[in-house]
Amino acid sequence: MKYYIKTFLFFLILSVLSVSCADRAVRYDGPTIIRASIGDASYLNPVLSSDSASSDINNLVFNGLVKYDKDLVLTGDLAKDWEVSEDMMEIKFYLRDGVKWHDGEYFTASDVIFTYETIICEKTRTPHSSRFDKVDSVTSPRPGVVVVEYEEPFSPSLESWGMGIIPKHLYEGTDVNTNEHNRNPVGTGPYKFVSWRTDDRIILEANPYYFEGEPQIRRFIYNIIPDVAVQFMELEKGTVDWMSPTPDQWMDETGSEEFLKKFNRFRYPSLTYTYMGYNLRDELFREKEIRQAINYAVDKEEIIDAVMRGLATKATGPYPPNMWAHNPDVQEYGYNPEKADRLLKSKGWRKNKDTGIREKNGEAFSFTLMTNQGNTERKLISEIIQQQLGDIGIEVNVRVQEWSSFINQYIDKREFDAVILGWSITLDPDQYSIWHSSQKEEGMQNFAGYSNSRVDELIEKGRRTFDKEKRKKIYREKHRILQDEQPYMFLYYPDSRVVVDNRFKNIKLEKSGIMHNFIDWYVPEHKRKY
Repeated sequence: MKYYIKTFLFFLILSVLSVSCADRAVRYDGPTIIRASIGDASYLNPVLSSDSASSDINNLVFNGLVKYDKDLVLTGDLAKDWEVSEDMMEIKFYLRDGVKWHDGEYFTASDVIFTYETIICEKTRTPHSSRFDKVDSVTSPRPGVVVVEYEEPFSPSLESWGMGIIPKHLYEGTDVNTNEHNRNPVGTGPYKFVSWRTDDRIILEANPYYFEGEPQIRRFIYNIIPDVAVQFMELEKGTVDWMSPTPDQWMDETGSEEFLKKFNRFRYPSLTYTYMGYNLRDELFREKEIRQAINYAVDKEEIIDAVMRGLATKATGPYPPNMWAHNPDVQEYGYNPEKADRLLKSKGWRKNKDTGIREKNGEAFSFTLMTNQGNTERKLISEIIQQQLGDIGIEVNVRVQEWSSFINQYIDKREFDAVILGWSITLDPDQYSIWHSSQKEEGMQNFAGYSNSRVDELIEKGRRTFDKEKRKKIYREKHRILQDEQPYMFLYYPDSRVVVDNRFKNIKLEKSGIMHNFIDWYVPEHKRKY
C-alpha cells in the first residue's frame, strides 16, 4: 500500500511540475518584463498582420532587411549593406552572414525571395502587397546577395524592405494564411516565441544567438488586460512593468513623488492620429457635405481637453506636424453647429418635430459608432460625439467591441457604419494601402472604401518622385484634399505616453521613442523579480 501511495505522490508531483510553458516561463531565473496590452495579436506573421498588438510581437521575433535607427535613419538589419542604382530602378542587398532562424536553420536569400513571392501571391491575405507592386523581380545572383529590380522608380522602395522576413522552410508548400506557425512563429529576431494563450498572454524569451547580441531582458511577457484601469492597478501592484496610461492616469496618478520613485515616465510626439472613419459604401456618408457637416458639429477642442487632458493637438489630416509631409496651411474645421445645420438642410435632412431626429424621405439619420473594448479614450470620444451629434439631430448608437472580433469581423469585413480608431504610420508618407482606390477589398487597409482619382494620381506620382521638395508638394496637396473630402474626421495627434518600472535601466528616449535599444535594457541583479 505504501508503494502505491508513494507512486501516486510521485506522479502527482510530476503533474504539478508539468505546467504550461507560460506558467514555467515566469519561474526561470533572470530578468523578465511584463508589458500590458488592451488587445491580443491576430497573426504572429508580419506578412499577414497589420494591427498594433501583432506588430509589438512581430517586431521582436522577426527582422526586415532594413530598419529605422534611433534618429529615424534607415540602417541595416538582415542586410548589412546595400547599393541603389543611379536610375533608382535597382537595390542590391548584401545579407549578414551566419544568421539563423530560431529553429537553427540558416537564413538565406531564398527566404527573402520567398517572402516577396508570398506577399504578391493573390491567395495571400496580406494588407502589404501594395508595398511591392512596383517590383519587377527579386533574385539572388550569388549567395548572400539579393537584387531587387523595379518596373519604375519607387521612392518608398528601401523602407518597404523593413517588412519582416518569414522562413521559407516552414511555409513553402503550405497555405500561408492558415499555417500553424502564424500562432507559433519562428523568426531571426532578438526574441524567440514560447507560448500564446489567446486573450491572456504571449511569452517570448531572449535569443542567445541574436546577431546584434543576446538581449539583457531574458523574458518578454505580453499580458492582455482589456481594461486600462486594471492595467494601472496591476502596475502599482508590481505585476505589470510597462503600460501606456490614459491621459487621466498620466495627469492625475503618475506625477507624484511616490510614483516617480518606482516608475519612469516617457512622453514624446507620436506618428499616430485618432479619427472617426466612415463606411463610404453607406448611403448616409456618401456625400462630402454630410461628412463636413458632421465635422462642424463635433467640438474637437472639448475632446482634447476632456478626454486627452491636453496631451494631443487637433488633427487636420493624415500627417502629424512632426512629418515633413504635413501641410501647415490646412486648417481644422472648427466647431460650428450652425454651419452643420445649414449643410444638412441643404441635403434634405430636417428635424422631425416630435423626435428631434433628422429625417429624409422618411428615414432617420441614425448610425452605429463602433470602437474597441479596453480603450477608455475611444469610448469617451464616442460618447462625446454621440451627445454632440444628438444636439443637431443625428442619432448615434455607441457599440464597444472586443478587439479581435472588432478587427476581424467588422473592420476587415466592412460590417460597420462608422468607427473610432487610430493609425500608426510609417515615416514615408506614401500611405498607398490606406488611401488608394485599389485597396478597398476585404482585408485591405482602405476599409473606408475611399476613392478619389486625384488622390490616386498624387499617390502614384509621389511613388515615382525622389526629390524631397517635389514630394512635399505632392503630399501636402493630398493632405488638403483629404481634409476637404473628410473620408475620416481627423480628430487629434496624440502624444505617446509610456510608464516603465524603474528597475529597468538604460532606457533612452530618442526621436524614434524608447524601443530602439530594447535589447540593451537591463535589470541590476539585486532588483530582479519573477
